[in-house]
Amino acid sequence: MDVIAYRSLLLNSSYEPMKIVSWQKAIVLWFQGKVEVVEFHNIFARSVRHSYQIPSVMRLKTYVRPRSYGAVRFCRENVYIRDNFTCQYCGDQFSAKHLTLDHVVPASKRGPKCWTNVVAACRECNQKKANRTPEGAKMPLLKPPMMPAWLPSVELQYQYSVESNSKVSLPTTWLQYLRFKAG
Repeated sequence: MDVIAYRSLLLNSSYEPMKIVSWQKAIVLWFQGKVEVVEFHNIFARSVRHSYQIPSVMRLKTYVRPRSYGAVRFCRENVYIRDNFTCQYCGDQFSAKHLTLDHVVPASKRGPKCWTNVVAACRECNQKKANRTPEGAKMPLLKPPMMPAWLPSVELQYQYSVESNSKVSLPTTWLQYLRFKAG
């Protein structure tokens, strides 16, 4: 079982994803009465006298104002996360080491390096598009690039492990609460 399977997704009282916590922290929050458990894993934590089902998804009972550190940091890894490790031209999923960043409007044509002009692309599509716009290369984008308001934890988003190239399985109970489409 994945390490992720032993963690819990913590939601704000408004059902917005906040963060992922260890199963130990999840049980402490539950016992303190700070959360309501929305979904459970099919695994249990056992003590000498009791057995407790591990929370999978929890919702805070009181609203916590999200930290306003500003926008999501623009970087290669976050572009891959936003695009779900999917080439925005051919639609295939790849590991991070098999993806590149592509400027929608090429840098040589004064295309900026920003959220709305950079997408994840496989090497083959990036080379095929070359120094052209998607229209000029007749390679339409799957979706227009946008600045994300929020990105889930990297540990959630790595659809493929860099070392083994194997898929990470997310708990199915989390999917309806997350803002990305799992592969």
